Amino acid sequence: MTITPTTPEQLRAAAARNNAEWCSAVSRSGHFRDSLWCSPHRTPPLYPDAVTLTPGATAAEVLAGVDTAVPGCSVKDSFAALDLAPAGFEVLFEAQWIHRPAGMAAAPAGSRLDWDELEAPGELAAWETAWDGADSTGLFHEGLLREGILFLAGRDGSRITAGAVLSTGGGVVGVSNVFAHDAHDAHDDADADAAWAAALDAAARHWPQLPVVGYEHGEDLDTAVRAGFTPLGPLRIWLHT
Repeated sequence: MTITPTTPEQLRAAAARNNAEWCSAVSRSGHFRDSLWCSPHRTPPLYPDAVTLTPGATAAEVLAGVDTAVPGCSVKDSFAALDLAPAGFEVLFEAQWIHRPAGMAAAPAGSRLDWDELEAPGELAAWETAWDGADSTGLFHEGLLREGILFLAGRDGSRITAGAVLSTGGGVVGVSNVFAHDAHDAHDDADADAAWAAALDAAARHWPQLPVVGYEHGEDLDTAVRAGFTPLGPLRIWLHT
């Protein structure tokens, strides 16, 4: 039985676990150990080869579970506790884990978009293209929908211009891949606020008993804080150079 986390330390560990499960689902590879999730094979672009699950995870444990011989190895240091520089890594960016209590739907945000949940696997390609601004590479495979992962789409007419992903694991709901673009593919603050509101509304409807977590940095962190999230603590993304 999974215990719902309540303390900041528990929530941070739960957020790391939830994110690792999401990365594992997207990658379709890797395995869980006591202190980390890792994949011995290169993961898809933008997804890490390892995610630490405890602050006690060591650099040796991480390096033993990943392949640094092939370019592009990355590590999500969930507690900003590792020093991977001696192994040829550099910090790509830092971010904050974030949290919002269970059952709290966001205040309604004015939006010109119509929101729905993807059901047809064929729509994942259009969602991915809207998310990353490039042609779909099949990163988000249809198995994700079968696993109960929720893809939200904000539509301007027939075109997807905003979205978010919700996934459960670790006793929490993880919100990730939140995006919003205007007609010129620029970041749109109003639609970004609406995307977070839509994600929180869906979380409150589907999993009202679970806290909501994620991680963000920069302007996206500011948007999440506007939506009622509280920072929990830092994480780092390391890239092997």
